[in-house]
Amino acid sequence: MEIAALVSGGVDSSVTIPLLKEKGYDPVIFYIRIGMEDEPSFVDCPAEEDIEITTYIARKYGCRMEIVDLQKEYWENVVAYTIDAVKNGFTPNPDVMCNRMIKFGSFEDRFGHQFDKISTGHYARVLENENGYFLGTAADPIKDQTYFLARITYAQLSKLMFPVGELQKPEVRRIAEEMRLPSAHRPDSQGICFLGKINYNDFIRRYAGEKQGDIIELETGKKLGTHQGFWFHTIGQRRGLRLGGGPWFVVQKDIEQNIVYVSNGNDPISQYTSTIKLADMQLLHPDFSLEEGQAVRFKIRHQPEFNHGKIHLVDDKTVSVEAETPISGVAPGQFGVLYHPERDYCLGSGIID
Repeated sequence: MEIAALVSGGVDSSVTIPLLKEKGYDPVIFYIRIGMEDEPSFVDCPAEEDIEITTYIARKYGCRMEIVDLQKEYWENVVAYTIDAVKNGFTPNPDVMCNRMIKFGSFEDRFGHQFDKISTGHYARVLENENGYFLGTAADPIKDQTYFLARITYAQLSKLMFPVGELQKPEVRRIAEEMRLPSAHRPDSQGICFLGKINYNDFIRRYAGEKQGDIIELETGKKLGTHQGFWFHTIGQRRGLRLGGGPWFVVQKDIEQNIVYVSNGNDPISQYTSTIKLADMQLLHPDFSLEEGQAVRFKIRHQPEFNHGKIHLVDDKTVSVEAETPISGVAPGQFGVLYHPERDYCLGSGIID
């Protein structure tokens, strides 16, 4: 079996190589370059260190290695999506789109025909039986990354391998130490394709500009201060508001009037909602369907815990999730991911409307 192993230089993807070699595979290692070194807001990029570590691993295990430049594709798909989302008042998730459009999209388009499987260091599992492939949750619930993978297609899923998906994070670190991999003690990435490599606010400022608007207390209508553009703020945000007498949370945005609404308190009730509308629903298996009143587990952000609720059908591509317990910080533009109520696999995802 021909395997393409996507290795970033981090500990998780690094450990996939000895795991694959132990099973008798001889993977070809690919390092995908998606950095934004030409950006004025670029502050630091570990690409050279990443490549150095990945090259070391390739030599250690006798694997062929290639560096693939997908910066153009990354800009056209992930960055353009991010800019468009924030300009329209939504909260984007670049990592979700990076997985679908770049790691398993553009890479597959360019190299997929050469390989039977594509391996990554994601904490997830591919479950296979007579009915096909399913996106299974990882053995480590804290590190589980199925939220970031729920937007991939069934065709992409059918080619994927997640060697660390059956392991706990401490086990992965232990393997890296035993194998004396240079990434063994590297800190985890923040999980977003370009945050940390550029200054996010500077980046948004360059492409969306600034426009002063009011910060208003939702309950009283009182003006508390000003902001430099609603696109710098997301629902549930607490930091960066520069308001006294807090804590204050962003609970609503008026896009047309450029107003950011906030509520006061450690846990204001205005943060919560029990109904979450998901548009552009995409299911992860051709045989999957959603039914009126169907029980599901779901997540509206990357977190270990599941929320529980029921599905109400709106139209062919839209559902409403009625949560058993009110949820805070529901941000339009983010993804809502649905899971089977009892089995450990993902059903699909929609965009919070």
